[in-house]
Amino acid sequence: MFVHCVVFASLFACFSVKCNPSPVLGDVVVDRYYIPQNCAREVKSGDYVRYHYNASFLDGKALDSSHQRGAAKVGLIGEGRLIAGVDKGLQGMCVNERRKITVPPHLAYGDTGAGDAVPPETTLVFDIHLLDLWNKADLVLTRTISTPKECKRSVMRTDFVRYHFNGTLLDGTTFDSSYIRKQTQNSLVGEGWLIKGMDEGLLGMCVGEIRHIVIPPFKAYGEKGSGTEIPPQATLVFDVLLEDIHNPKDNITIENQVVPEPCTRRSVVGDYIRYHYNGTFLNGVTFDTSYQRNSTYNTYIGMGYVIPGVDQALLGVCFGERRRVTVPPHLAYGEQGAGDVIPPSAVLVFDIHVIDFHNPNDKVEIQVTYKPEVCNNTTAVNDLVHYNYNCSLVDGTLLFSSHDYENIQDAVLGADKVIDGLDEGLRGMCVGEKRLVTVPPHFGHGERGGAGVPSSAVLVFDIELVSFEKGVPPGYMFVWLEDS
Repeated sequence: MFVHCVVFASLFACFSVKCNPSPVLGDVVVDRYYIPQNCAREVKSGDYVRYHYNASFLDGKALDSSHQRGAAKVGLIGEGRLIAGVDKGLQGMCVNERRKITVPPHLAYGDTGAGDAVPPETTLVFDIHLLDLWNKADLVLTRTISTPKECKRSVMRTDFVRYHFNGTLLDGTTFDSSYIRKQTQNSLVGEGWLIKGMDEGLLGMCVGEIRHIVIPPFKAYGEKGSGTEIPPQATLVFDVLLEDIHNPKDNITIENQVVPEPCTRRSVVGDYIRYHYNGTFLNGVTFDTSYQRNSTYNTYIGMGYVIPGVDQALLGVCFGERRRVTVPPHLAYGEQGAGDVIPPSAVLVFDIHVIDFHNPNDKVEIQVTYKPEVCNNTTAVNDLVHYNYNCSLVDGTLLFSSHDYENIQDAVLGADKVIDGLDEGLRGMCVGEKRLVTVPPHFGHGERGGAGVPSSAVLVFDIELVSFEKGVPPGYMFVWLEDS
């Protein structure tokens, strides 16, 4: 609006026949009839402005209106591109301020007027609403609203981020919001996926940080704008909450390890593991937990039954170990996510507690903890054995004990009276001998478990042989134990 030295194309531009501004013989009259409570910046010479206006004569007769044209006007202040009175009347305005500017003829179209639209020596009245204000020297403005207590990592170029935002124009008009879409904005930073100002504004942010970002038009959508929501030459304001950050080159990270001592065995590919976990996003929001289901998660390791990052994290663990594992999306559920639970490109954090693991090729492990010095007879198949025992999980959780019963426990070996692993552990014992017998589930209660025994659980029996009676082999009525 108000461009000098061009043939009259719209009202309030100077005629080509008289391009020099008129001398200032008087002044404009400014009525600041609405001033916003907050004014972060005022118009000064060299600034660009975007504003709506209604132009009229002193008698109230309408002359022109940007509202009727359907687009706000953009102008440069103090460079002679606007008629002198409007140029002067705009200075000192705040965004969202409304002014009525009365411009005398010598600061408008003077004694020549403007064709048939504006007669000579005409005073004009402009009702102006300032929508936007920027300068070519402006930088992207960032202001941190809140920060998390801990920031382990901040956004760098080539990182991939997920964030929520509310986007408004400088006058407060909302043009977009990820909250309304119920989906984060996901993008690489510094790779041209975003407008330049957002690329800059996100740098250095931490997960959980809320940041206010103001982006001048030349680092946003510039002269073209974007669709119907963002007009040309619009300053954009974003309130951003960073939800997630990773780099496409990231591997899993393991921290907060608690490794029990001693660690006699570490998991390998092909082992079957039982573990508890809490699964959260980087912002701490829980998406799943085995504890609420009151059941461990059971799976084979290194065989693709779980996401690659967890598969990798479960290798080399010990019985009872705890560790926190951070898994980038390319080692989790990737760009697709998982249903309504895990959004696309989400970093996942697992707090894992290993309960036990075994290998399908494992045998029953027998550790003799006490053996009498004299041992002439040992137990064998078909013998009736009497024994005490405590049965626990690998983590020490007691499941059963013979001390809970009035009578001592007994069983005939090889007669399928006890689980196979315990049957094997009771063979070859001397009276008074004590053993720790570790029974993998395929020699115990298997994948289904049993009453009081979790599925696929490794069991540990602490047994003591009290006495035994030699059995009768199949096909025999009796055997001689000694000469009469």
